Amino acid sequence: MPAARQGGGGGEVGEVALRLARRRVSHLLVAVLLAVAACDEAPQPSAGADRGPPEPARPEVGLVMKTLTNPFFAEMERGARRAAAALGVDLVARNAAQETSIEQQIAIVDGLVAAGVDAIVIAPSDSSRLIPVLKKAADRGVVVINVDNALDPALARSFGLAEIPFVSVDNEAGAFKSAGALVAARPEGGDALIIEGIRGAENAEARRRGALRAFDAAGNVTVVASETGNWKIDEGYAVAKQAFTARPAIKLVFAANDMMALGAVRYLDEAGRDDVVVAGYDALAEAERAIIRGDLVATIDQQAAEQGYRGVEYAVRALNGGAVPAVTLLDTLLITRASLGQ
Repeated sequence: MPAARQGGGGGEVGEVALRLARRRVSHLLVAVLLAVAACDEAPQPSAGADRGPPEPARPEVGLVMKTLTNPFFAEMERGARRAAAALGVDLVARNAAQETSIEQQIAIVDGLVAAGVDAIVIAPSDSSRLIPVLKKAADRGVVVINVDNALDPALARSFGLAEIPFVSVDNEAGAFKSAGALVAARPEGGDALIIEGIRGAENAEARRRGALRAFDAAGNVTVVASETGNWKIDEGYAVAKQAFTARPAIKLVFAANDMMALGAVRYLDEAGRDDVVVAGYDALAEAERAIIRGDLVATIDQQAAEQGYRGVEYAVRALNGGAVPAVTLLDTLLITRASLGQ
């Protein structure tokens, strides 16, 4: 009996399995037919629909520099472009013809605001005259980041311009180092010439103060002339020529940037004066070559590329609602023959 029951049970199990299999096939066929019907009734996708929604527009950041005739700003732009690529924003770089072209810088800011940029990173040629147009930009919702040369904070407040993040270096400390290298190179002291940057620009004023402090600390250096060369190589040449013609006993020259320092070196070379020590500021490639040749004693690396990078980085951070430091001061690095491995 057990064996017969097992055999009959096996037949029943086979029948049940067969019915279940047929039912599954039937249900599967119904599901397929319903799916085909639904596809026939569904609207056909339009061309390009499989590409998904359009990507959001990338933020646009304007970089406003003084000029590209000074390689310092070309280096700043390289740093800014590196940041733009890393952070996924579009960079619109603009520069004036010369470092004294303040009205042109104002027009550039106006144009960027009209074009609808989201942020502006600016190295202002003047600490005061750019404030009204930057207030206009801020009022229209444009994020503003100040690099290199500081805007006048008291004047900015008087215009109702909120605090603008600032990225630069301690220019007074940097100039103190550069002029101090002159004093070390000429321990006997003597008369000194300072070739200033644009008067009224905070970075120029700070560098003049730093050089004066270094010369005063030496105790045996007398500043007999201090004139502006407006950051330009030709004007640096002209100031040196005029100063040495009037006061040939000058033995030390501090120039507030390398362009003016190289202009002074050119004059001294033409005049056959190899008894004068000269120092600059900016660490341009040509200045470093002049140091290796012995034409310059020192210069200051104020990290132009890093200033450009930080400016764009802070602009993006502010656009995303993040906090940005009010002031960021990068290190100033003294460049001499020793630091260049010579």
